[in-house]
Amino acid sequence: MAVSSKRMRIFLNPEAEVIGVSSLILVALSVLATSFISGVFGMAGGMVLIGILLLLLDVAPAMILFGVTQTASNGWRCLLWRHHIRWDIFWRYALGSVLMFVGFRFIAFLPDKIMIYLGMGLMPFLVEALPLHWQPHIERRGAPVFCGALVMACQLLAGAAGNILDLFFNKSDLDRKAIVATKAATQTLAHILRVLYFGSLSMDALAELPWWVHLGCIGLAFTGTTAATRVLNAMSDTNFKKWSRVIILTVSAIYILRGVVLAFYG
Repeated sequence: MAVSSKRMRIFLNPEAEVIGVSSLILVALSVLATSFISGVFGMAGGMVLIGILLLLLDVAPAMILFGVTQTASNGWRCLLWRHHIRWDIFWRYALGSVLMFVGFRFIAFLPDKIMIYLGMGLMPFLVEALPLHWQPHIERRGAPVFCGALVMACQLLAGAAGNILDLFFNKSDLDRKAIVATKAATQTLAHILRVLYFGSLSMDALAELPWWVHLGCIGLAFTGTTAATRVLNAMSDTNFKKWSRVIILTVSAIYILRGVVLAFYG
């Protein structure tokens, strides 16, 4: 589908008002705050950000802006913590992600908002309900490939899967810096694939927002991620894992509530 001339003019014109000024301010503050949260915990920030973007935008443009922002945030985090990345885990995770991405691209499925909210909210509670010996652990044999495939599927079906990814890492024996660094590497790949997926499904969505919105969000993502490094250095591994779990389950519960409200009240 060709991009309409109207949306192309919006994309090229910095003066075009696609969403209101108050909404742009909310997006900017959200990107800054959630990049900081993700910079500390390596997760949770993306879950909050996608929820806010879905309140303001349709699914496809929200997913693309989210993917661009998160690619910047996670990519910068990779660079800051590059010496702590477990590359053996990353490459196996990447294999699972790419295989699942190719499979979904043939299906060409675009989820609705109810599925996104309920999917993001329910998955962590389902994993928590599993017996201890069945719960995910990123260092187990075959776990990185399975994790990559599962997280990619959930990101394309439910919008975000940082909470699911965190469950694999939070059960491991890795320290907080290795967890944040390795998750950042996996999520950089995942968000690049997300932009390619949703961009290919809806070419109009690429022109839904002007280029300067994407560029501004990238700059704010860099800022929030950089500011978080001091907090992560000061935090203990025990508190890191404890608060990660609390944040994930709290945000997941909010998403379930939002999904139920949308399903019954629109």
